[in-house]
Amino acid sequence: MSAEKPKRSYGAGSLYVHTDAAGRELYYGRWRCDGQQLNRCLGPKRKGKFGLTLPQAEAELRRLIAEVKPTRRAGGDALTIAELGRRYLTELERQGRKRATVVAVESILRIWLEPFLGERDVRRISAEDVHDLIRLMEQGERPGARKKGDRRYGRPVGVKSIRNYIGTLSALLGFAERKGWLDTNVARRIDLPRATPSEDIHFLDVDEVNALVSAAQPGAYDSIDRALYLTAAMTGLRQGELVALRWMDVDWPAGRIRVRQNYVLGEFGTPKSKRSTRSVPMADAVGGELERLFKASSRQGDDELVFADPHTGGPLDKAAILRRYRKALKAAKLDESHRFHDLRHTFGTRMAAAGVSMRTLQEWMGHRDIETTQRYADYAPSPREAELVAAAFTREGSPALSPSTA
Repeated sequence: MSAEKPKRSYGAGSLYVHTDAAGRELYYGRWRCDGQQLNRCLGPKRKGKFGLTLPQAEAELRRLIAEVKPTRRAGGDALTIAELGRRYLTELERQGRKRATVVAVESILRIWLEPFLGERDVRRISAEDVHDLIRLMEQGERPGARKKGDRRYGRPVGVKSIRNYIGTLSALLGFAERKGWLDTNVARRIDLPRATPSEDIHFLDVDEVNALVSAAQPGAYDSIDRALYLTAAMTGLRQGELVALRWMDVDWPAGRIRVRQNYVLGEFGTPKSKRSTRSVPMADAVGGELERLFKASSRQGDDELVFADPHTGGPLDKAAILRRYRKALKAAKLDESHRFHDLRHTFGTRMAAAGVSMRTLQEWMGHRDIETTQRYADYAPSPREAELVAAAFTREGSPALSPSTA
């Protein structure tokens, strides 16, 4: 006979599971504080490798109860960034936002915003506080790191990440502003650092791509990895889009690959944005590599994954992809700091260099905003620019200006 679960003490709150509109099971905590009943989302229920176990959910509930109690002040309720973050996450979940979005916000809150802003009332956050946080990121000093020997020290945050993190802070404060909890969102007009292409974009040249493909690690995954690297570099698909690709999405007669799904945090879902659902040209080299992979596969159904794990038929493990990718970089004697995402940048820079218009490239890469695609503009060709300038200053077949009159 199993032991009876001990009764919670008064004030310890209660724990329950709620299924949202997307069918996800989420742990929620309920408790009373200062005469009010509070309900907070604690996180997703454990499913496979992701989510909270029951003991972890219990621990998170205890942590929230301990944090929320001291926020009552003589001048009214103090809204901390942690409490604002919880309300914002609940709103994102209510709106049915993608799990990757929710997880990203949770991570930024945990690593940067909560440690830096602490228990301060969000109404007292100033523009200078935001600038201080940016400087901290640029110096590679995470809030809460005890000393410079701490592993959280010494890695400056990239410009794109800084813009994302401060953008998340602005979204939180904007949410509070719309709800009437805050008068002004001080993060809205902060001048954010701007990236140059060399700072923000790293890519491989043609010889390096060929070397990488040839260096795919021997074993059960070698043919899959070869096709994966080549397809990533020559289509610009994101890693999650590649992992979710199915044979029905490969249109050999039309020479196209259709992006319909994404695989993020262990779940299949729609692509990153509406524009991410798209059709991308499939070069002959990619088509040939995928055809060889198809013929060698025992899983050829339309709904089967193109890059299926050879042992399970399920999606490839992303951590294992990265491990094999780094080994291939090393074997090919390439810069081992290259990320898998740099294969996507390789496609963007090569297409820009080939003269593909930014608007067409935006469609192929599935960028929501043209500004994102515009990063590749500096790699566009310019061999005829001098001719265009000369033509503009030509009059009836003769130069309008000569060296003697210029």
